[in-house]
Amino acid sequence: MLRISFILLIITLTTATLHNIRAQDSGFELKTVVIDPGHGGKDPGAVIRNIKEKDIVLDVALRTGAEIKKVFPSVNVIYTRDKDVFVPLDKRAEIANKNEADLFISLHVNSFRTTSIRGAETFVLGRHRTEENLKVAQMENSVILLEDDHTTRYEGFDPNSAESYIMFELIQNEFLEQSSFFADQIQKSFVFKASLKDRGVKQAGFLVLRQTAMPSVLVELGFLSNNNDKIYMLSNEGKTKMAQSIANAFASYKKRIDARSAVTVKKTVDPEVVASKKIDENLAATAQKPAEAGIHKLDEYTANGVWYSLQILASREELSASNKAFNRFETIFVYNDDGWYKYYVELLSDYNKALERHGEIKKINGEAFLVQFENGRKIKVLKY
Repeated sequence: MLRISFILLIITLTTATLHNIRAQDSGFELKTVVIDPGHGGKDPGAVIRNIKEKDIVLDVALRTGAEIKKVFPSVNVIYTRDKDVFVPLDKRAEIANKNEADLFISLHVNSFRTTSIRGAETFVLGRHRTEENLKVAQMENSVILLEDDHTTRYEGFDPNSAESYIMFELIQNEFLEQSSFFADQIQKSFVFKASLKDRGVKQAGFLVLRQTAMPSVLVELGFLSNNNDKIYMLSNEGKTKMAQSIANAFASYKKRIDARSAVTVKKTVDPEVVASKKIDENLAATAQKPAEAGIHKLDEYTANGVWYSLQILASREELSASNKAFNRFETIFVYNDDGWYKYYVELLSDYNKALERHGEIKKINGEAFLVQFENGRKIKVLKY
């Protein structure tokens, strides 16, 4: 059985690059997209005879980027690779994080022992719900075995062991809603633009998505093991239509995000400016607001004024105070955010003190991020 400490080390490792990434809801337009052609170099991916996954996804990735630039010349399109080279999984995410990308798209091709299975599917990060989803994740994650120092870089994560995927049960994904919306747009576009069979939007534990600090999807364009899919993916028409489909989905996603950002800019001001103005007003309340041990409704404790708290976990299901995720904390606050139960620790009115506690809590829980509340409402994420 994997030790809890091992799981926490994995989570800490994969979130270590998040400290200086800007929040997705901070009023910025969608300016940068990273397109990740899976595999490459010594890693061919799925292979049928002399046909290799790495070649198909590179071609489609470059076409996708070109299609996006046609419509949005100002968008910065970055590729994790633009030629046949090997790029480690963590390096792919690092490229996206260092460039402060607003969206990450990883392209792959599937393969299965049953040749009749065909169609396109798009994954977002999460716990696999079926054995089939687990197999897809295991296949894509197995690339780390080609890295000489994978045991160290991924803290002993074994892509072929179902036990290793326990870590994904503890995942909180602030970008799940955006990722799922974009994934849905891709699938719809595949159907109407490329006439592909729709295998839907799914969740699974992909390491490359786990390490990115922005909305992210992994697209399986089709099955190389299916003759119809294979012929389509190899054709110039097929590659063009798949690229156009993803670009169309990108356009729909960008329109939605930019529209939300425009509203945010009009209705809010810089959180640090707000915080600085409130500090003088809250000098008498710089310590944590008192609460007994257990779980309390956060909106009741933040009903008046500006407050800061640290989110440590998000779940679709309501959790009890005895949940192992809360072992190191006595007082927990819960906030219902559009159907998600989001759990917080600490409650402070001093922004600078909140920043200090953010750094301390992240040493205990690498997932913690700082959130601002005002008059009982969540305003925005301030720092990851």
